Amino acid sequence: MNKLLYIAKRIVLGIPVVLFGLTMTFVILYLSPFDPTTAILGRDANPQAARQLAVSLGLRYPNGEPVPLWIQYKQFLVDTVTFDFGQSWVVTRGQPVSQLVWERMPATIWLGFWSVVIALCLGIPLGLFAGLRSNTWSDYFASFGGIVWRAMPNFWLAVVLAGVLSAGGLLSFYRGFVFPTDVIGTPNELGHLFWGVDPFDGVPVLDWFWIPVPRPLNLAVAFKWILPAALVLGSSSMGNEVRIGRTAVLESINSQYVETAKAKGLPTRSIIGKHVGRNAMIPLLPVVMGEFYLLIGGSVLVELIFGIRGIGNLFLSAIFSADVPIIMALTYVFILILVFFNIAQDVAYTIIDPRIGLEGTSE
Repeated sequence: MNKLLYIAKRIVLGIPVVLFGLTMTFVILYLSPFDPTTAILGRDANPQAARQLAVSLGLRYPNGEPVPLWIQYKQFLVDTVTFDFGQSWVVTRGQPVSQLVWERMPATIWLGFWSVVIALCLGIPLGLFAGLRSNTWSDYFASFGGIVWRAMPNFWLAVVLAGVLSAGGLLSFYRGFVFPTDVIGTPNELGHLFWGVDPFDGVPVLDWFWIPVPRPLNLAVAFKWILPAALVLGSSSMGNEVRIGRTAVLESINSQYVETAKAKGLPTRSIIGKHVGRNAMIPLLPVVMGEFYLLIGGSVLVELIFGIRGIGNLFLSAIFSADVPIIMALTYVFILILVFFNIAQDVAYTIIDPRIGLEGTSE
């Protein structure tokens, strides 16, 4: 119950952060020089049509008077918090924004998931290995690789990788390896990764529960298709994990509690797993959680270069088109993601390090 109370407190503390983020977004967008009616109707729009549109958007009263900014702000908060994002103005005019975001979300989740998995599976083991083999050629090789991966900008690496994987490129064989796929665009199999089993079919209330059953071929095709983009997106995080993981291991392995464990005769594997590895994860945790923040900003360029129809690509299109409803919706989604992972990081700290207590609760 103490942990639940701790999580509840963190959620309550996250509410002002969400409100502040939404407020700053509203101020920046609605005090900027662009005109929503011009963005929708164009510069040569009929003044009467522009006036009617402004009334329908809640920017003006029917008599032509502008709606006060605080009323617009109040309505904006109510609509956003209740996920009533309205309809797209420009990108896909007339389509509900919530439906558009929902359609684009799977591609970004699939890309982000494998980006994190690749970064974790390569970065953390290499960092721990380099720390345990300090001042050896293995350490130099792993550390140099981490520096190189960290130094390469995502957009540059994406352009290079997309080029060598294209037709006639140095690695063009990848597209036909094992089974033919492409590397540019969104895999069609992404919407068919699972098929559902309805164990409660015909049972009221419970009939919407279903069990997802993986489709191996579709999963493999979607993974191979997205792998180059995921490698690019996770590259900088992987470099950070190698460097910080190595430093954390060196600090832990020279600590007094490790010397005490050695004096007690504990096996090396037990010392590394229970003492060195666990304590090395403490400084790595914010880096791992920071990967999710990088996914938000980095996915925009990566999705654009690889032609992936995700929310990053949608966000960039909305900014160029001044499509305010989409910008507001995605900003709200990004803020919720950041707050969620901040809370998850705080909770994970209490699990990894028992010295970190739950504030205001008894152990």
